[in-house]
Amino acid sequence: MVISSNSKEKDLKEMHFDALEWKSTLQFIEEEMLFINQLLHSYVFEPTTPNLFERLQEFKLEIKNIEKQKEKLHEEIQKHENQLSGVFECDTISCDHYYYKEHEILKKHFSNFYKRFRMLKSEVFGYTGGILKNNKMK
Repeated sequence: MVISSNSKEKDLKEMHFDALEWKSTLQFIEEEMLFINQLLHSYVFEPTTPNLFERLQEFKLEIKNIEKQKEKLHEEIQKHENQLSGVFECDTISCDHYYYKEHEILKKHFSNFYKRFRMLKSEVFGYTGGILKNNKMK
């Protein structure tokens, strides 16, 4: 049994759209990480905050880990996009299934990464928002 060309074309377009959306989201995350890094390296926090240096260092380390994961994920997405042309070369269901399964694995990987990034961003903003220096006008 072979999947029809129209069905493959529709699935291929959907997978390609997913990949474009993932890459766009990664670009936005990259810009957010630049802001977070600038925030963490700034001097806008109350210096008397207990364990300030240690907590900021933890966040900086977590951001570095996220950056590495983002780069790896970007490479995986690019590789997946390059392989999508192989869907049309498939002439068996098992071959088609391979590409669809790989796509679902990558989709789950992206989702987990994105959840982790959003959680870290929330922690950073929650923590840093409460310890910003209070600029009182005199």
